Order: sequence, then C-alpha cells, then structure tokens
Amino acid sequence: MRGITIQSFGPPDGLVPTDLPDPVVEAGQVLIETEAIGVGGVDAVIRRGTIGRADVRPGHVPGSEVAGTVTAVGEGVDASWTGRRVWAFTGLGGGYAERAVARVEDTIPLDDGFAAVDAVALGSAAPVARFALAHARLEPGERVLVRGAAGSIGIAAVELAARAGASAVTVTTGSAARGERLRALGATHVLDRQGHGDGPGAHDVVIDIAGGPDTGDFVERLAPNGRFVLVGAVAGMPPVADIGARLLGSFQRSWSFATFSLDSVPRDALASARAELFRDAASGALTPVVDAVLPLAEAAEAHRRMDEGTVFGRIVLTP
Repeated sequence: MRGITIQSFGPPDGLVPTDLPDPVVEAGQVLIETEAIGVGGVDAVIRRGTIGRADVRPGHVPGSEVAGTVTAVGEGVDASWTGRRVWAFTGLGGGYAERAVARVEDTIPLDDGFAAVDAVALGSAAPVARFALAHARLEPGERVLVRGAAGSIGIAAVELAARAGASAVTVTTGSAARGERLRALGATHVLDRQGHGDGPGAHDVVIDIAGGPDTGDFVERLAPNGRFVLVGAVAGMPPVADIGARLLGSFQRSWSFATFSLDSVPRDALASARAELFRDAASGALTPVVDAVLPLAEAAEAHRRMDEGTVFGRIVLTP
C-alpha cells in the first residue's frame, strides 16, 4: 500500500510517499480502508522531531485520525464491524496510509451521509474543545479567550463556548479575514496573534492551543479566579519558570493554570461525547471546517501550509 513516512525530522520535505506493507490486525483491532485522513497539529510536532519520544524514529508513519470502512477485524472483535463506515483514532501514527489499524474502543461508527472529511475535521478536535471548556469549569456569562483559534480545535472551542452562553468569546488569529470567519462562528472580539485589538481587558477562561514563549503574556489576561487551560503547543512548550513566576506574582488573584489532554478522559465518556458531537455536526449545530482536501502524496504540502500559519480549520488527505 501507499503511505507517507518521516524520512528526516524537521521541515515538511522530510515527509516522503513510500510503499509500505499492509498493517497487521492484532487482537482488539480493526483494519480500515481509509477514505479521509486528518492532518493535525500533533502531526506537525512529531514531524519536526520535538515530541521527544524514543519510539518515534525515521520511517514513522504519522497521522492519528482516519475515516473509512472496516475491512477486517482482529481476534476478540465482533465481526459485525466489518463493512461499517467509521472514524478512528490511530494513536501517535499510522494514519497517513491507504490502510490503517485502530483499537476497536477508539473506533466509532459513522451515520450514513456523514462525510468522512467532516468526521476527521471534528473527530479529535471537537472533543478536545468540549472537555477543555469543561476542565475550565466555564459558566454562562463568563468571558472566554481562545488563543490560536483558526485551527480545528480553536474553531470548535469558539462555537462550543458561544453555545454554552459565554458573554464574550475573544479569539487570536493571524489575519482579519480569518477573524471575520471566526465572528461568523460565534466570536465576539478578534485580536492579532500578539493579543492586540479590541476585546475585554480580562477573561474568566483562556483556552490556549498555541503555547510557546508568549504563553505567560496571556496568563496575565486572566480575571480574578480565572482559569487557563493549555491544550496544545504548536508554537512550542511554554517556559515553565515564566508561567510559575507570573502565577505566584499574582497570588491574590487566585489564578489557575492547567494542561488538558484527551488521554485523561475515560474511553466510554470520550466515545459518547464524540458521537454526540458528530450528531451536532450532522444537524448543523456544529461546523466542520475543512481548509483543503489534498491527495495523500501531498502530505508535505499540507504541512507547509500549516507551518506558514495559513490554514483555517483542518486539512484533509485522501488516498
């Protein structure tokens, strides 16, 4: 089968189309003939070589979410999965290929008529946004800032915060055009990437997808009793000492700083939430935003666009 491997870590050119053996379906897994493959921020972090895991080596197949049709099942998996259209989480890799394996507990059926490209636009991103807002204990009437809002997680966070009754949903993004698109999805105020622009002076909740060296500047935008939740680090990990100094330096404001990962959510709760979010998308209550659909062989181009910061929503690859 054809797939994409990371031949060298760093720039997108290290992503190379490669002939690969078909994956082996082990106990508890399903084999999926992929129809759509999501390109996420974690894929870029892995490709750059900054994830810091010894098991991610040259030859690694990136990609963590796919949609397609189950063609075979492993030992212990109900045979009725065969032939079903599904969305699946493939872990830290394996998705950028014509066929992929996933654990059955990380696989959910797709309703007829729900597009595979829409499924991978939302399948990982929308649950992150939903659970991160819950982790922040967002209440109706509170002010929310979504930092790095033009990606799929940020877009979902904007829509979900607006639906939850936030009194203001402020976003940071890299262009006025993307800001206007975010306004159409529920944003009330638009700032540039540095946080300049017209918006509330303080926020009860900050959801940060970007991270990086400027994270502390956005911690300073919390209102008293404000909660900051870091869900991504596409700009790099924040400087720990700086964050700690700012939190302790504002002791009397009772700020909270937390990280959030879907790995901390029980699988049954995650599957239930994901199915509900897919139903919301099918009914029009949630918007799957697809920036572009590219052939699998153009994975490097997809990553170039992400590195340039020009993507709005999610890029999807198709075999």
